[in-house]
Amino acid sequence: MKTNVGSADKVVRIVVGIGLLSLFFILEGNIRFIGLVGIVPITTALMGWCPLYSILGLSTCPLKKS
Repeated sequence: MKTNVGSADKVVRIVVGIGLLSLFFILEGNIRFIGLVGIVPITTALMGWCPLYSILGLSTCPLKKS
């Protein structure tokens, strides 16, 4: 796996993931399980790799100079 998630993208993913995950604790009933979707952006941020970015050929990592 080649890293394709940049640092700014990681911060946004973690913030959004925590926000979504908090819905699990705030909402009531079965709708609260939508908050578990927040695990996906947190996981991709921690791994530094997004499968959707790979499929679309995108990358938010800065170019490495050799």
